[in-house]
Amino acid sequence: MAAPTPLTEAEREALSEKLPDWAVEDDRLCRTWEFADFAEAWRFMEQVSVIAEDLQHHPDWSNSWNRVDVAVTTHSAGGLTRLDVAFAEAVDALD
Repeated sequence: MAAPTPLTEAEREALSEKLPDWAVEDDRLCRTWEFADFAEAWRFMEQVSVIAEDLQHHPDWSNSWNRVDVAVTTHSAGGLTRLDVAFAEAVDALD
């Protein structure tokens, strides 16, 4: 498998339309979710962990009670790649 390559400038510009709920911060795709309670947030994190394992692409994330913060980037490529976009799209499909 070829190493992921950084997104082109055109691909980066299209992210706000393609992934409207995500923000680009310091070469990372970031999004926050709020749930009814801790248990619901934890169930969401379990679902995201399956996506991460399937893609072999793991986010940086944190959880505080009903809130889950997710940030993803491709460290080996030095920034955002199509793998990050695929991860974000798969997580969005959980909604």
